[in-house]
Amino acid sequence: MPGISMDDAEDAARLIACGMRPRQRPVKDRAYRDLVVRYRTESDFRALAERTARGLGLKILGATEDIGIALAALPNSVFETKIEDYVRVARQRGEGERLLHGIIHLAVAALAFPRPDDLANDSYTGRVSAEAVDRAVRDTCDRLSEKAAATEAGGDTPADAPELEKVWSTYARRPEAALTKDGRLAMNSTKGMITRALNFLTDQGFLAVAGAGEDGWYRTTPRYQLQVREMASTSAFDELLALGVVPISSRGTLRPVPPQSADRAVDSEAPGTADEGLFHV
Repeated sequence: MPGISMDDAEDAARLIACGMRPRQRPVKDRAYRDLVVRYRTESDFRALAERTARGLGLKILGATEDIGIALAALPNSVFETKIEDYVRVARQRGEGERLLHGIIHLAVAALAFPRPDDLANDSYTGRVSAEAVDRAVRDTCDRLSEKAAATEAGGDTPADAPELEKVWSTYARRPEAALTKDGRLAMNSTKGMITRALNFLTDQGFLAVAGAGEDGWYRTTPRYQLQVREMASTSAFDELLALGVVPISSRGTLRPVPPQSADRAVDSEAPGTADEGLFHV
C-alpha cells in the first residue's frame, strides 16, 4: 500500500486496541473518533487496519462514530471465547452443559432479532429478558418433543440429528429456577444460566440494561447487531428460527412467528454451530 507510514501502522493498531475495550466510545474520546473517521473515509488506512486485525486473529465487522469499531475473533484466535471455555468459567462441566449454554445464546440472538429485516435494519433495537428467553426455549423444546414423538423416536434422536434435537430433552428436564442454600438463584437452573448469559453480553457491550428487577429487560446495542449478523449463517441459528421461535410483541406478550424464508440481507462468513465459538471478546 503506497503512502502508508509507520505512524499509520501505529494508528491502525491503536484503533484495534480501542475496539477491544467494549465500553470505550468515540463520542467521549476524540482520538478514537478521529481514528474511526480515518477508517471510514481513507481506503488505504481501512485496508491497513483490516490486515492488521486479521494478523492478530480478528475481523473488523464495522465502525461508526457512535459505537466505534466492532471486532470478532477468527476461528482459533487467541481472542476467541469458545463455548467450552465459557462453561468452564461458569464452573459447570459436561457435553450437556456446553450445549445448554450454546442454545441459550442462540435463543437470545434469535429473540433479539427475530426477522431478517430486523437484523438488516441498523436502527432496529431488540429487547430480551431472562423470562422471555426461557419461555421461548421451552416452547422450542415442546416442538422438538412433538417432532420426536411423530417420528416414533420416543425422545431418542439419531446421532446425525440437528444440534437442537440433541439438546431439547436436556433443557426440558432442567428446572426453570432453583435456589441455593443462601437463597440465591442457582446457576445450574435455566434462569440462572440465562441470567449469566445476559450479564456476559452486557459486560461485552452487546446488551444494555433496560429494566430493573430479576426479570428486567435488556436492549440490544449496534455492536451486538453486528455480531449476530456474523452468527446468522450458522446451521443452529437457522434451526432455531425454522421452529418458529417466539419474539416479544409490542404488548409484552409472546406470539408465534412463522419461519422466514426470505434471504437475510447480511453478508456473513461466520463458521460454526452451537458447539463451536458463538461469541467473541
